Amino acid sequence: MPGEAKNVSEIRAAAIVALLKQRWNFVETLHGQADAARFAFTRQRFAVELARSAASRFKLQTPSWMELEEYLSTLHLADFALACACGDGAEAAWEFFVGNYRAYLRSCAAAILKRGGDAPEARELADSLFAELYGLADGRRGAGSLFRYFHGRSSLKTWLRAVLAQRHIDGIRAARRCESLDADDRAGQLPDGHLRTGTDYRRGDALGPLAAPPDPYREKYVARFCSALRDALQKLAPADGQRIRRYYAEEKTLAEVGVLGAEHESSVSRNLERIRRELRERVEATLRQDMPRGDAIGSNAEANHAAERGLSDAQIALCFEYATEDAPIDFNLLFSSGSEGTMQGERRRKDS
Repeated sequence: MPGEAKNVSEIRAAAIVALLKQRWNFVETLHGQADAARFAFTRQRFAVELARSAASRFKLQTPSWMELEEYLSTLHLADFALACACGDGAEAAWEFFVGNYRAYLRSCAAAILKRGGDAPEARELADSLFAELYGLADGRRGAGSLFRYFHGRSSLKTWLRAVLAQRHIDGIRAARRCESLDADDRAGQLPDGHLRTGTDYRRGDALGPLAAPPDPYREKYVARFCSALRDALQKLAPADGQRIRRYYAEEKTLAEVGVLGAEHESSVSRNLERIRRELRERVEATLRQDMPRGDAIGSNAEANHAAERGLSDAQIALCFEYATEDAPIDFNLLFSSGSEGTMQGERRRKDS
């Protein structure tokens, strides 16, 4: 149940706060590194927010002090303090955020929409995010700031760019749902004047109440994602490749991976988090690059001989989402040598 999950998270956060209070000098050091005092963000509030971030990272159990110290030391502390202070509504923090991030958000929006930096659409997309960040609902504060979802594991700029791309995708989907409903209204009358029910009389299949038309580029996005992921995996250092193989393909526990690699369980966890972050960065960089002529992915033979442009942030977000939903990734196949074709193609050969 969502309520129960929230209570468990709050209990774990409280336990982590208790741990931090026993090592208050460490909290003061992190508070100083974050320069949180410039936003009048107290050490007590910073400790609570650090615990919130740690509770989201260690979902299954309360971490040991060594695990907690290692995790908190990797955070983007200055960005985290700024986001937390903004979430609390601190005026100094908001002045700093608007002055330093509004232009960045607008440039990101322009890149997502593939418009000029001064395009009204780009400004509208970027500025619409401020209401959610401030915690406004229907012009009234109280919905809770979107900053509560920032945990400091990435830079604030990276997180904002991802949120902005997702908001753009949400807007596209909402428009598609409206278009689908409009089409249903126009086609909802049967020839004899009766309203159509849940089954389309022309096709005989069940209709979803808010079913949006499928994305025609979905298969291409998944294929490009898998190709980019394969390239990123092949560039891993041998030790990192072993960690990924053992944890994902062989489904070993962190402790088992640690024994095989002669490292502590907490080090395995930290290394896996680093590897996942590096893989994502490499995959995103590959997806942003233009595909050379002859390497384009698609079922159309002509498309295979045409160069394809690099993807935008919004398209990359769709790549990750579609790949996760379709679950086309088999780590045993990803690590096989001398394989050809996309991951889906390999999976079809395996199943056939």
